[in-house]
Amino acid sequence: MESGALSDTGSPESSSDFGFAFNDVNFSDRILRIEILPDSPGSKPDPDDSLADWARNRKRRRDDQLSNANELTEQCEEQILNCNMLELEDGVTYENQEEEAVAMIEESPVGAEITINQSSHEAAEGSETLSSMDRDYSAVQVKTLHISSPILAAKSPFFYKLFSNGMRESEQRHVTIRIQASEEDALMDLLNFMYSNTLPRTTPTALLDVLMAADKFEVASCMRYCSRLLRNLPMTCESALLYLDLPSTVLMADTVQPLMDAAKHFLAARFKDINKYQEEVLNLPLAGIEAVLFSNDLQVASEDAVYDFVLKWARIHYPKLEERREILSSRLLRFVRFPCMTCRKLKKILTCIDIDPELASKVVLDALFFKAEAPYRQRTLVAEEPNATFRRFVERAYKYRPVKVVEFELPRQQCIVYLDLKREECAQLHPSGRVYSQAFHLGGQGFFLSGHCNMDQQSSFHCFGLFLGMQEKGSVAFTVDYEFASRTKPSEDFVSKYKGNYTFTGGKAVGYRNLFGVPWTAFIADDSPYFINGILHLRAELTIKK
Repeated sequence: MESGALSDTGSPESSSDFGFAFNDVNFSDRILRIEILPDSPGSKPDPDDSLADWARNRKRRRDDQLSNANELTEQCEEQILNCNMLELEDGVTYENQEEEAVAMIEESPVGAEITINQSSHEAAEGSETLSSMDRDYSAVQVKTLHISSPILAAKSPFFYKLFSNGMRESEQRHVTIRIQASEEDALMDLLNFMYSNTLPRTTPTALLDVLMAADKFEVASCMRYCSRLLRNLPMTCESALLYLDLPSTVLMADTVQPLMDAAKHFLAARFKDINKYQEEVLNLPLAGIEAVLFSNDLQVASEDAVYDFVLKWARIHYPKLEERREILSSRLLRFVRFPCMTCRKLKKILTCIDIDPELASKVVLDALFFKAEAPYRQRTLVAEEPNATFRRFVERAYKYRPVKVVEFELPRQQCIVYLDLKREECAQLHPSGRVYSQAFHLGGQGFFLSGHCNMDQQSSFHCFGLFLGMQEKGSVAFTVDYEFASRTKPSEDFVSKYKGNYTFTGGKAVGYRNLFGVPWTAFIADDSPYFINGILHLRAELTIKK
């Protein structure tokens, strides 16, 4: 029996249907007694509730249970009782914690039927210890069901432990569990599922209720079943956030992980463009913002923008500095890919009051060490990353492509800039697209590179062009010598493609419309000499002319 409980695959298609035996005395060996405690006024959910109503009702019920638990604790302290445990007649002890199933073994008269509105004495017959700890059972309801212990034990470790505690079967055929009134329908659906592998109600709120009951009573197959049905329903922001806000016991369960992943993927795709949905993303709860930040496909200008957005979100939701530092260090900064940030922004992290100084130093040093590594070594570090879950070395779909920059101050101010573009990125530029690099600096001014698909003015065909532009900062004009180069097969060395000099002022750009002197089709072709393992390697060398 134990192996069946532990190895249950949860696939209804592969399990037998014992629905005919549900609550049938002819196929039962025990009687399950269900004590139904009344909910607080207004907490009984409506079958037609929306997901938002379901979430509010659940939160209210959870708060009420915590409040009741606190009151019970105070009573127990006065009586010098251990109120965390329930001592049963046969010596078996069950924890009575919030959101956990409560079970008891009783010696009740055989053949009891459904009883409504029993008195507290009748409901607690045979369980004097329990009745002394309960506040008010005058409105308790009791249901009894004929059950098959092998069927329930095979589906649930909870029931397996309940039925294998060494009791004498001939004398103690009755077992009792206690639930809230709001859990009654879900428990009945769950018990039905354990026999028939189907659920009578499949609305989102009903499935969530059954999912919570299945988690409480450890019915993994039902959790998987509910998770699969919920994944097949249309996803909304409301439902995705609700799934991510399920109690940690559910979130930790492998059975529900596919549902969590689907919710995260939905939110990541929905808010892929942070700038377009900035107000909505800033209003997301913590689980929602984590799902968005996890994505590789986040459409942002650069990782610098991701870092700024994380700080902005944290300052809105956690105005107190200590709480903000804690949530950044423990939850959010792990989603920021510091090695993809610019050195100028990394320098600012060291003086940011929102981040613990020790943590700031660590992430900045790690990022700088990664940037300083040779490309082959960087690839090795990515492959060996100890916590690859957060992909801190992986570039996202940045609007401004990252560059690697080598700067020199002497004998002249000079910088060498490396820009890598994937073949897919270049292909998407046709017929008139542009791709921009992140900004880099020379002589106190910001510059950028831009790759274009444009028409060759003489031959009237599409071609690849590369341009150098200066950001609109300041009014100082100065002359720059520049050279564009590209790695080219078969040597795979950088080969100079264009040289020139230009006197820049703010907002100006210079370059070459047809960098390689070939039509677009030849440039992008599979046998193109300019793509090495699917990557176009470009280099720009800039020198300030005295």
